Amino acid sequence: MSLSRIQSLRLAAVLEDCSDQLDILGHTLTVQINWEQGTATAQEKARLTKLVRDCQYISQQVSTLHLELEEEQSFSSLQQVVGVVEQKKVDENIRRELMRELELRRQKLLRQKDEVQQKVEKLQGMDLLSRDLKYQLNLQSSKLANKKKIVEKNLELKLEQTQKENSQAEKLLEDQLQMLHKQLKDERRVHEESETFLQNQLEELQEQLQQWQQSTKQMLQEKEQQLNGVCCKRTLNLDRLTDMKRKFKEMEQVVMEDREEQERLRQQQEEARAATKLQAWWRGCMVRRGLGSFKKAEDDKKGKKKKKEGKKKKK
Repeated sequence: MSLSRIQSLRLAAVLEDCSDQLDILGHTLTVQINWEQGTATAQEKARLTKLVRDCQYISQQVSTLHLELEEEQSFSSLQQVVGVVEQKKVDENIRRELMRELELRRQKLLRQKDEVQQKVEKLQGMDLLSRDLKYQLNLQSSKLANKKKIVEKNLELKLEQTQKENSQAEKLLEDQLQMLHKQLKDERRVHEESETFLQNQLEELQEQLQQWQQSTKQMLQEKEQQLNGVCCKRTLNLDRLTDMKRKFKEMEQVVMEDREEQERLRQQQEEARAATKLQAWWRGCMVRRGLGSFKKAEDDKKGKKKKKEGKKKKK
């Protein structure tokens, strides 16, 4: 976009004034950096150094635009600089978003890993419990089988003895056999009841495991919803923080300008007081030594005194 000669000259004059003001501001910041001392002001020095670099960069761009306006009556370099700055901002925002997404994914994966590890530990504990129950069931079954064998052997021995004894012994043996059969039935009933009890416990554990799995799935869904809400709140807080930082920078710039204005006024007041004191001291010296215009006034006073003394003598 080209401009007329008058417009380009006006803009060039304004840019030249801006360049001078930027040079003055850069010099002032450099002096303030030299005044700062100690490790407590390291952040302030870094901030002032950044401001000096920004002033130099802006002054360079203003000089380039000034030359372009004088030679070509256009400001295409300014448009290019604005485009580059906007592209940098867009790239920086994209990079920040990517880093934020990567961090969120990493945290999510770590949480999922912890939850899976906890589930695996619970399943291992349940597996150990089921193995223990199966072992106890097998052990009880083996005990019952051994007891049955021992009872059968005892029965065989008693049967052999009863064959040698009389009919009364046979009757007693039959009674004992009935008692033994009754005991075996009782033991079988106890074994069946214990096996049923263990089977019920195993089914209850399986149902509890299914309930835990369902509850963990529901908890995962709730946590994901909470995480999404937290991410939204964090985004809003980051936007607010960015707005507050921008306002803080504007307020800081106003405070710096006011501080510089107060410093300039204080220097002017000190110079005025020093000039007033110097003038008063010089006027006092002139009066005491009778120099300049004060010498004539003293000579007139001496002449009047001599005339009065002469008149008194004549009388």
